[in-house]
Amino acid sequence: MEHPATVLEGRVCVVTGAARGIGRALAERLLAAGARVVLSDRDDEALGRTHKDLAQASSVAVTADVSSGASMAHLAAEAERRLGPIDVWINNAGLARHRAIADYSEDEIDSMLAVNLKGTILGSQAALRAMAPRRRGHIVNIVSTAALRGIPSETVYCATKWGVRGFTQGLREEAAPSNIRVSAVLPGGVDTAFWQHALPGQVMPVDTFLQPRQVADAVVALLTMDEDVVPQELIIRATGDRDFAR
Repeated sequence: MEHPATVLEGRVCVVTGAARGIGRALAERLLAAGARVVLSDRDDEALGRTHKDLAQASSVAVTADVSSGASMAHLAAEAERRLGPIDVWINNAGLARHRAIADYSEDEIDSMLAVNLKGTILGSQAALRAMAPRRRGHIVNIVSTAALRGIPSETVYCATKWGVRGFTQGLREEAAPSNIRVSAVLPGGVDTAFWQHALPGQVMPVDTFLQPRQVADAVVALLTMDEDVVPQELIIRATGDRDFAR
């Protein structure tokens, strides 16, 4: 395997949900590897702060909403207009609300479905349309180990991530004839703002969770594999993560 700085040098990478958490870590790690990065998020203010903090001439920020097909098409068009043909598209944007199933509002359910599931589908659609004519590219969907088991108080989140995992498997087969690789990364617990909406009184053992940079490192490892290899699915968990048992 070549060094990331060789493989990713000059590659154009789009990252959704890039304003904070895993998305920000992905942008930082990709830039360090020499990639040109399009940071995207619907939170214009937070995105601007992150882009300013990174202070890289090889990055641009594009405000976009993953739940809108028009917005994803705009993101793809802006990425190619400002940096060039898209090599990598990472569907990272995600949303979680922790509730007993009887307590979810319809708006909360709709929001998670729109961002997590529909957003991944629309982002992949935009990426595929951009990559297919050139017959090259890599789409990476950030899923979750919530796609492997049901979790109390995360039932709707689990439903969206099970859907994303199934969609990713189908997309992989559909994209293969166009020579486009599709990978899924399933992190366990990650120490991010994801947990700020935990149930009242619920204390999560975030000190035992992955750090965003560790997820970013795993993604970069996938991207630097030989182009005739399809890294289909990677599950990554911290050694101390025991499914919230403590």
